[in-house]
Amino acid sequence: MFEPVIAPSASLLGLLQRGRGDGQLHALAADRTEAIAALEECVTRDPRADWQVENRSLYYARLYMELEAPLDGIEDHLHSPEDLLDEDEARTGLALSVLGHLAAYGRRDALLMLREYAATGTSWAWALDELALRDDDRGLLLLGTAVLDRFAPGPEGDAELRETVRSAYEPRPWRLWAAYHPRVAAASEQAPFDVWQRQLNRSGVTPGWSTADVLAWADQGELGSLGAAAFAGGPVRSGASHDGGPGPDAVDRRAAAAARCLAAVVRPEDRPEVLEAARTGLPGARRAALRHLVDRQDPAAAGLIEAAAAEVDDRLVRFALELLGRMRGPEALAHARRWADPATGGADSALGEAAVRLLADAGEPTDAPLVVGGLRRWVLLHGVSGADAGLGTLVDGAGRLTATEAVPVLRHIYGEAVSSELRGRAARALAATDVHFPEGPAVECLWDCEESTRELAARHVATTGDARVLERLRRLAADPAEEAEVHAAVRGRLTSARSVVPGVRVIGMEPGSTSRPRRRPAPGCPRTPGR
Repeated sequence: MFEPVIAPSASLLGLLQRGRGDGQLHALAADRTEAIAALEECVTRDPRADWQVENRSLYYARLYMELEAPLDGIEDHLHSPEDLLDEDEARTGLALSVLGHLAAYGRRDALLMLREYAATGTSWAWALDELALRDDDRGLLLLGTAVLDRFAPGPEGDAELRETVRSAYEPRPWRLWAAYHPRVAAASEQAPFDVWQRQLNRSGVTPGWSTADVLAWADQGELGSLGAAAFAGGPVRSGASHDGGPGPDAVDRRAAAAARCLAAVVRPEDRPEVLEAARTGLPGARRAALRHLVDRQDPAAAGLIEAAAAEVDDRLVRFALELLGRMRGPEALAHARRWADPATGGADSALGEAAVRLLADAGEPTDAPLVVGGLRRWVLLHGVSGADAGLGTLVDGAGRLTATEAVPVLRHIYGEAVSSELRGRAARALAATDVHFPEGPAVECLWDCEESTRELAARHVATTGDARVLERLRRLAADPAEEAEVHAAVRGRLTSARSVVPGVRVIGMEPGSTSRPRRRPAPGCPRTPGR
């Protein structure tokens, strides 16, 4: 899968790639040909780092509607020769989702394009899910034969069909086809039994019921197939060892399971054994013991985490720093303040950065300067181009602690972040810290690609001073594709905005209408002729 090149945030393409509200506003004011070209670039080369947490499809579909843009670029992308070679759904997923929204808006060409791709394209299952939400029964029934032809006759094809039916995101087409196609009916009946059989056939070795048994079990199985080379600091693919076996993350998973077992079997007299394992144990046992001590808020946990964070094994260091984020309580916060304090010289270390994130999550208002300092150092060292969870934690912490001194760096993150999920977190932090948020960023956020950001804007935006605000709120309220949470926030603001108009009472807004609501004079007010 290609890595998209993200344009500067000040350019039209850069704004659209980021999903910023200003992107739509600039596109509508720009040359139409230029705007459509930038829009097609975004839809056919998905700019998102993680499509599972970032939204763009409705944002781009609305702009297609506003520009009355043709769909030639999407059609060429779906039917390019690359579609036969690249089976990754991420290549076409965004384009298909945009077509789904356009079909819901009444674009017949988008609906026909989805039908054609569902019958002939590589990522046909995604297109079928979009059609399941938007197409009528007749259109879906006509697709049945073309879809079933993808599954070869015989046991292997039937097994593949059962798996497809079982994992379908939208089951509506398969339920329709089951009444007309015996193979689909049989697959639909057999799929639940396949799941049941897999659950019954699960096998595995369980630990014995003693602390020593559990600690030994933490280093069995996956660890045995890794070999010592996996923990020597060399590069290992995520989830796999050099010889193709399970990777160190499998050890982490078993260690987490072992820690849960330790909670059931460890007795007070076993504490020295657990402490020794946390200091010098084998990788699996050491991880399990550390996690058990952290979960139990043991007084020795902080010192053991600090020692593990100084080890040469990068994987153990990573595990220890992740555990630090799970620590809570006054003692843990006191250690975190010491590790994060620049005066101690450790603020720039990995332990210091993790400690700042802990303070951002669970610290007190007096910890705001440390959190803001950590936020500034992060942006200076790493920038804001990625979607790192650590940066998001610091942004959330600045908002939670109402750190007003963080406003300049939060504004920078809001404007430059490539991740719309991170930008939304920055917007929430600004809403809590920036007194100018209602008449500033909140206005742009009404056009943002993330529904949570639009909802935030609807709840905070100033409804006076900018003529675009009330009109945008009305359009969001009337848009059937908008999320229910945004509708609720928007209509609440519209009601409160109208209630302050003297002598005016709202009768209501017709469903689906974008026009102004009908009004009638309040009692005692003179009637005035309408236009």
